[in-house]
Amino acid sequence: MTASSPTILALDFDGVICDGLIEYFEVAWRTYCQIWSPANNTPPNDLAPKFYRLRPVIETGWEMPVLIKALVEGISEAKILQEWVTITPQILLDHKLQAREIGAKLDNLRDEWIATNLDNWLSLHRFYPGVVEKIKATVASTIKLYIVTTKEGRFVQQLLQQEGVEIPPKSIFGKEEKRPKYEILRELKQTADVKSASLWFVEDRLKTLQLVEQQKDLDDVKLFLGDWGYNTQPEREAAQNDPRIQLLTLSQFAQDFSAW
Repeated sequence: MTASSPTILALDFDGVICDGLIEYFEVAWRTYCQIWSPANNTPPNDLAPKFYRLRPVIETGWEMPVLIKALVEGISEAKILQEWVTITPQILLDHKLQAREIGAKLDNLRDEWIATNLDNWLSLHRFYPGVVEKIKATVASTIKLYIVTTKEGRFVQQLLQQEGVEIPPKSIFGKEEKRPKYEILRELKQTADVKSASLWFVEDRLKTLQLVEQQKDLDDVKLFLGDWGYNTQPEREAAQNDPRIQLLTLSQFAQDFSAW
């Protein structure tokens, strides 16, 4: 019998809790300009909508300026959706770039932005309807809540505090962890007080959930794909056809756990 609620709830941040598309594009464009020095520092009008549509291909932040480069070079949206894993290394190779140096530039620009105009930076993020209330209710309950994300932990902390959500830093596993999410889930499971702990994980990236599925010792972790996040229709259909993954709607997320 499956537990009707978790004892441990692990949530992804971007695409599950927070919609940062406007900020992503802005910081990605600034990073792109710093690396490639385009003649015009104003992005073409059609660039942001294309970037938003293609956000599901992004796994970690450094890829965002590379996505802009791919679009500026005229690579089609269809090709990017199908072949992103081969497009990124080719762009890095062509321009003699390293993923970590792009990531460092992006994080530095974001840090500088936060330091000089925090209100502006915060204003470009939208929390999905009902999510903050659900998190607050979970924090106030006996359920242990963790954020497991590829975003820098300090950025997550800033955004949650803005919404009045206080989560201890040790409960946020960000990009600085430098390890796969399934390893963090394994650790959360191992450090649970009771052997009967029920761990639920909500993620908007199908590939991440599939990697968890491959870990035999995590076969009791309940997996959810948030259908409101950065995923595509084919990915949502794949989740529906996977007996291990449950497709979760935003309205379900806001309800009692028994409705999930």
